[in-house]
Amino acid sequence: MKDLQDLAIGATDGTIGDVKNLYFDDDAWVIRYLVVETGSWLSSRKVLISPIAAGTADWSTKLLPVSLTREQVKNSPIIDSDKPVSRQQEMDYMGYYGYPYYWGGAGFWGEGASPGVLMSGYSSLGVGQSLEQPEVAAADATAHHDDDPHLRSCKAVRGYHIHASDGDIGHLQGLIVDMETWAIRYIIVDTSNWWLGHQVLIPPQWIQEVSWADGKVSVNLTRQAVKDAPHYDAAAALDRKQESRIYEHYGRPGYWESGE
Repeated sequence: MKDLQDLAIGATDGTIGDVKNLYFDDDAWVIRYLVVETGSWLSSRKVLISPIAAGTADWSTKLLPVSLTREQVKNSPIIDSDKPVSRQQEMDYMGYYGYPYYWGGAGFWGEGASPGVLMSGYSSLGVGQSLEQPEVAAADATAHHDDDPHLRSCKAVRGYHIHASDGDIGHLQGLIVDMETWAIRYIIVDTSNWWLGHQVLIPPQWIQEVSWADGKVSVNLTRQAVKDAPHYDAAAALDRKQESRIYEHYGRPGYWESGE
């Protein structure tokens, strides 16, 4: 999460600004929007950028390119990023950029696993145009107008208390995001309150309940299982071998085995 918040966002014709926060879907545990603070060119206004437009991040320069122009961003719907984002605002946003809705399918993004599938076939359209017939789009908008988009701030959840089935185990230090699907693969748990200060990774699928009002996350693991789990080293790259060790420790199949 910290690395993502350090990224600059580059449009096709110049820099847009820097990532200051991210909104994730607390139902699917997927990043839905980057909150980007623009520079002086747009009076430092905060705008939302969907991973649908994102390219491949260049970590050496800390730049994430997006398939948008600065003019598109400038004229995009104004959404107050300090307030909850409604489904209607999402519809306006998607309609403006000509994106299909990401909700309603079996995948993370519609019927697909990656946000790029929602961009396919849309690049030739103008701003605000959609492949959907007007009648279909109108019916869809009416049906989902009052849906809860389940969007949460990544910044806000940092520091949440983590509870095992038999007691406290630490606090949420950060999130690890799969940049291909933008799925949150792990929450980083800092156990320094209880043990020797190491960090461990827990997949969000093992979360039983989140009390947003109290800032508490309950997981269906024991304290001992978490204590004995492989330590996470933020300075080292997380590869499939290390991920396998985590799942093997808990005796559970990896997400890659189920095609997630």
